[in-house]
Amino acid sequence: MQDIKKNFSFSVKHQCKNYRVGLIETHRGDINTPAFMPVGTQATVKGVFIDDIIKTGSEIILSNTYHLMIRPGTERIEAVGGLHKFMNCKLPILTDSGGYQVMSLSKFNKIDRDKGAIFQSHIDGKTFILSPEESIKIQKKLNSDIVMVMDECPKNTNDYNKIKDSMNLSTEWAIRSKEEFGSNPQKALFGIVQGGLFKDLRNESLDKLIDIKFDGYAIGGLAVGETQKEMFDILDSIKDNLPIDKPRYLMGVGTPSDILGAVKRGIDMFDCVLPTRSGRTGLAFTWNGRIQIRNSENKLDNTPLDSSVTKFDLNKYSKNYLNHLHNTNEMLASMILTLNNINFYQELMHEIRKNIKMGTFEEFHDKYINIL
Repeated sequence: MQDIKKNFSFSVKHQCKNYRVGLIETHRGDINTPAFMPVGTQATVKGVFIDDIIKTGSEIILSNTYHLMIRPGTERIEAVGGLHKFMNCKLPILTDSGGYQVMSLSKFNKIDRDKGAIFQSHIDGKTFILSPEESIKIQKKLNSDIVMVMDECPKNTNDYNKIKDSMNLSTEWAIRSKEEFGSNPQKALFGIVQGGLFKDLRNESLDKLIDIKFDGYAIGGLAVGETQKEMFDILDSIKDNLPIDKPRYLMGVGTPSDILGAVKRGIDMFDCVLPTRSGRTGLAFTWNGRIQIRNSENKLDNTPLDSSVTKFDLNKYSKNYLNHLHNTNEMLASMILTLNNINFYQELMHEIRKNIKMGTFEEFHDKYINIL
């Protein structure tokens, strides 16, 4: 029986150099890190039953404030007791604040330092105002377990002054987010490090967030068009300054190769739409590399994506069959490939944790960094 009074906590269990294995404890369950969070943007991981998500080894999922406030609306979810009950999910849930989606999806958006983000819905054009306080209030109504501060996520730019102004605004909003969040030891509030590709701004942002004090620290504003080398350079610049006793979350990342490189630099948590979106577009992740199932080479290939994967009977579906399903737009293709990809990502995280514990992570990293 779960202890509903258990407070949020994080501890490092094994560490070598910068990479580490940790444990996040919540009253809804424990999360072994490094961890990958499947993305359930609109209260569902597209095409997969929540029980199957759990069977892949997933221990936490992500959902999104921006999308849920627009559809179905916060009130509908709050009325049934929160997001877990609404979507029948027993796992811990992290909710993003909505800042990134305001930047990337809105037909019109304006940033007001005091009011927050003023934007039009990408669905129907309705105007919304999302302040730091409102974002936290919504996440409280959703009853998520890990809450993200409201930040501004600027588009990828080399304009130093623009990035600095944005970083300062995100810091102000982080203070306001924390004040609105108040004290709730069963939940966690994460700050978000901004600063673009400027190492001094990244460290300034981090220092200010550490002074404010958060339960975890996320790195935002990456995976927005920069190269992998640029992303790793930013992680290298801040990795020694990140608090050792708090979880570190790289937002929106990424490919298996991105994850391997980021774990090497001390990151504990990841999320990305890639495994699910790729499943819908016919791309499968395997230990032998990626397979684009629509390609003609798979038409007469009666072998499975990966013969070693027995979970969900995934090794009983041939590439020949999956090629047919995908090329005739049958939804079963997306379902099988999405489940395959999420299962692969969780296998990857399991192997990462195992190799860190065994002291063989660098060999594992070097073996797969250019394959996956």
